[in-house]
Amino acid sequence: PVNRTGWRAVAKRAFDIVGATAGLALTSPVWLATAVAIKLDSKGPVLFRQVRVGKDAEPFEVLKFRSMVPDAEALLDDLRDLNEADGPLFKLADDPRMTRVGRIIRKLSIDEIPQLWNVLRGQMSLVGPRPALPEETEAWDELLTQRLRVKPGITGMWQVSGRSDASFEDYTRLDLYYVDNWSLATDLAILAKTVPVVALRQGAR
Repeated sequence: PVNRTGWRAVAKRAFDIVGATAGLALTSPVWLATAVAIKLDSKGPVLFRQVRVGKDAEPFEVLKFRSMVPDAEALLDDLRDLNEADGPLFKLADDPRMTRVGRIIRKLSIDEIPQLWNVLRGQMSLVGPRPALPEETEAWDELLTQRLRVKPGITGMWQVSGRSDASFEDYTRLDLYYVDNWSLATDLAILAKTVPVVALRQGAR
């Protein structure tokens, strides 16, 4: 595995700070437009906050633009039998909890933009494994737990390789490959691949 200490850790953090700061500046008009659209479309907060598992299994509160009804998590148990993903992940293409604006911002991945604040806070990285829910990690084996050696990312190998269309086996393999073989060049390559994936809405639900 790649050693992430010393100058590599400093370089990774500097890369995240510069990238997140630039991203927040560039997307500021999107923040305003999205906030207004969410408020006009449905009652509830603009931002959705949810506990995820970070580096070294430390919990943190991830930020997203709200794309579902306010009581979406309370309704999840009624939908589990309709799950279209394998493994501990939950995906439903036609999720009835989604709002009209929510479907649009999900398709365009706009709902993920507030996570740039998580990056600035040091809870996430621009590139890394997907931030998992606590209940998902309970189903992981010892091997998959190795992904918690690094910060979760806004985008990553799994996200640019099909996202919702990729299998749980792919999810495991790609995330663990990234953990063991990280480099700044890899991060740049993944960020470059993220642009067409988002633009073409590949695997987005």
